[in-house]
Amino acid sequence: MLDPTRRQFLGRGSRLALGSIALESLLRGNALAERKAKAKRVIYLCQSGAPSQIDLFDHKPELEKRFNEDLPASIRQGQRLTTMTSGQDRFPIAPSIFKFARHGQCGATVSDLMPHLAAVSDDICYIKSMHTEAINHDPAITFLQTGAEQAGRPSFGSWMSYGLGTENENLPAFVVLLSRGSGRPNCQPLYDRLWGSGFLPSRHQGVKFLSSGDPVLFLKNPPGVTESGRRRNLEAIADLNRSNHEAFGDPETLTRIAQYEMASRMQASVPDATDLSGEPQSTFDLYGPDARVRGSYAYNCLLARRLIERDVRFVQLFHMGWDQHNALPKQIRGQCRDTDQPSAALVKDLKQRGLLDDTLVIWGGEFGRTVYSQGQLTADNYGRDHHPRCFTLWLAGAGVKGGHSHGLTDDFSYNIVQDPVHIHDLNATLLHLLGIDHERLTYRYQGRDFRLTDVHGKIVRGILG
Repeated sequence: MLDPTRRQFLGRGSRLALGSIALESLLRGNALAERKAKAKRVIYLCQSGAPSQIDLFDHKPELEKRFNEDLPASIRQGQRLTTMTSGQDRFPIAPSIFKFARHGQCGATVSDLMPHLAAVSDDICYIKSMHTEAINHDPAITFLQTGAEQAGRPSFGSWMSYGLGTENENLPAFVVLLSRGSGRPNCQPLYDRLWGSGFLPSRHQGVKFLSSGDPVLFLKNPPGVTESGRRRNLEAIADLNRSNHEAFGDPETLTRIAQYEMASRMQASVPDATDLSGEPQSTFDLYGPDARVRGSYAYNCLLARRLIERDVRFVQLFHMGWDQHNALPKQIRGQCRDTDQPSAALVKDLKQRGLLDDTLVIWGGEFGRTVYSQGQLTADNYGRDHHPRCFTLWLAGAGVKGGHSHGLTDDFSYNIVQDPVHIHDLNATLLHLLGIDHERLTYRYQGRDFRLTDVHGKIVRGILG
């Protein structure tokens, strides 16, 4: 294969763009992209199915006077509905049956469903004016994770791995943990492409840790295979792959070499990271009764802390079960029992260990829930449909203004009236906190420079500490 000419080199440089440059500089021990970064690591607590902002964070006390009234047409403004409620004869207002109170010095209003989280409100920034275009789950959660409703784009964690690389060569830069909530048994499915690398090199995809058996597939050597024998096999395979790369220049060949080596190193690093036996009882008490139950949300929150302690760049928890179209009061209680104490414990734990200063914690779902009831409304029961026009998400940690509520919705928690924050704005801000200019982190694919924020996004200065 001919050596690349200067023109080829420059062409490749424009294709790989700043993300590749940042990765290469990091591998040389010169992490230029991080010099102005507030955050080094991310824990993303993705609440799959869309939590109801109106029952958790967006308090609307005046709605109690409007129980079972029709939602005014002036509020709905003919906005798009899902097929699940578009055929309803009316849209009766369903005030939350849960009580709200102010908490902390900041006076944040939080539902009594979240007492543990309410207690750490001075460390949290609540964004109450999130909005999105997507109205159905799959395109909405795909949009939240990749910046596009269509499948095939890289996930946030993959962009971060591509742009910043890894700080621990013995563990993946991007780890994914899954848990199933008690709120709704038959919840929305999750697809591996949500943590996929899309058109980025596949070494940047998320590595899913399993909730039973070995945390990662094929973590142990097969019976009869010695460590020295496995090492000889890896070296022989690497030699073959290098020859293949010299002949054809396919970058995925280099990815295979790197992944084989990573898999070998993970045989020692993953068992250590996932062994909770050395944690004191006080830690399990902090995270709650399910903290010892492998695969639970509480267990995964604790494991996330252990992983970022070992310099894993991006840990993403997906917790399913928030899709509550009927019997919401009963179902949301279960979800909050799953998530409230562990989420608050994670913030507390990171703070007391000095890790919250450079770790960014994100909690939120793909959209919000309607103020009107889906199906029959009674005094103690209601359902809520999908609502992309406004929802609440919270952040804590590096560079974020704690004890702050950003944005405002109308008296029906239906439209945003102050400081709207789009998904692209959120992602631009998160990248900024990580020391990355969202407009310059690009990758050329099929003749176009792609980025996480597409051609949109502005930094939300009002939430920065």
